[in-house]
Amino acid sequence: MTAIAAAVVGTGFIGVVHVEALRRLGIPVIGVVGSSVERARAKADAMGLHVYASFEEMLADPRVTVVHITTPNYLHFPQVKAAIAAGKHVVCEKPLAMTSTESAELLRLATEAGIVHAVNFNIRFYPLCQHARALVQAGETGATRIIQGSYLQDWLMRPTDWNWRLEPELGGELRAVADIGSHWLDLTTFITGEQVSAVMADLATFIPVRRKPTRPIDTFTGKEVTAAETIDQPIHTEDYASILLRFASGARGVLTVSQVSPGRKNRLSFEIDGERSSLAWDSERPEELWLGRRETASGLLLRDPALLMPAARGTTDYPGGHAEGFPDTFKQLYKAVYRAVAAGAPPAAPDYPTFADGHEELLLGEAILRSAREERWVTIDR
Repeated sequence: MTAIAAAVVGTGFIGVVHVEALRRLGIPVIGVVGSSVERARAKADAMGLHVYASFEEMLADPRVTVVHITTPNYLHFPQVKAAIAAGKHVVCEKPLAMTSTESAELLRLATEAGIVHAVNFNIRFYPLCQHARALVQAGETGATRIIQGSYLQDWLMRPTDWNWRLEPELGGELRAVADIGSHWLDLTTFITGEQVSAVMADLATFIPVRRKPTRPIDTFTGKEVTAAETIDQPIHTEDYASILLRFASGARGVLTVSQVSPGRKNRLSFEIDGERSSLAWDSERPEELWLGRRETASGLLLRDPALLMPAARGTTDYPGGHAEGFPDTFKQLYKAVYRAVAAGAPPAAPDYPTFADGHEELLLGEAILRSAREERWVTIDR
């Protein structure tokens, strides 16, 4: 990989995570681009990175082969499109774009250009999630009947909590569902191989007016801002969602999404009930996978490479008892992406989430929003 190098667009919380994961893999990060040179410099200096004067300057750098886009959602479409036109491989944070029309165009352009394209659905790369998928594929659970779970956080539970995602013009008309619900939907359909066919959604905004800081702040730092530094801002995106799901196979599901659940910092959980056995996992206890059975004892599998299905062993690097967590999922995702980059083109069957997966989540998000507004079941139009 000596001829491969990356640049990261965005220097907020998640941009730094991208840089750290790339460095753990030995992939050179040439530099970063921020919303301004001044805002980017503090983060860049701490990481020993060059700050580009502009996004255009970064694209013009021939040393950069892969662009990681971690900017606010409204910038994804134009920045990904420009990176494709510049011949760069692209890793983009979710959502891939603001609308499914935009994401469809990006998928078409990336496919025509032959570049490696990925969407950062990193939660797929917890080793026990990979193991769960391998169990389903091997027929261990039997046909899937029920998929249920939630993604809960508390970082926006107070009127003084703030982030750019709260503003529809920056983050889109869906907030909690697009930000974290999309991870749950991607993960559970990845594990089960199921496809959502229809949705029925109920959305709620519990905090109709928030106190917006008068200066920019990083993600997850809103609780550090004092009331004297804010102005009142009406809110039109959801704090909470409850979504019923129908799948093409006939399976059923239900998802709860919340960014206002006290004590839940970043908890994704699922239970998948098959005709023979069940699987349950919780991101707050990522080293444990519950296996539910009727005729024999249910049990708890602790992550251990020696006990994982062969397809999952490549996504874990430490022995059992040596915990792997959130930062490791980024490393494992980029291992897969950069194998494709080293090969020069996407594989026939990518082992990482692509723009096709990003497009799928936008289709689901639009159907969820329409269902909530019209108070009815909405079929996914693909």
